[in-house]
Amino acid sequence: MVRFYDPKDAADLARVEAVLHKGGIEYFLAESPKTGVSVEIEVAEEDVPKAEELLLQSQQGPSKK
Repeated sequence: MVRFYDPKDAADLARVEAVLHKGGIEYFLAESPKTGVSVEIEVAEEDVPKAEELLLQSQQGPSKK
């Protein structure tokens, strides 16, 4: 597992978890030494490209075909 995302707050954590879950990406919440939200999201190294793609798509909104 590699560090994928450091959520800025609980809402951000929930949003990214939902995106990963919907995309079928397994993830793990690890303790983070940073202040604020005390977890970081980790994914398997081979899942990083797909997880990044899903996160970018979620930030851009629904695609228009």
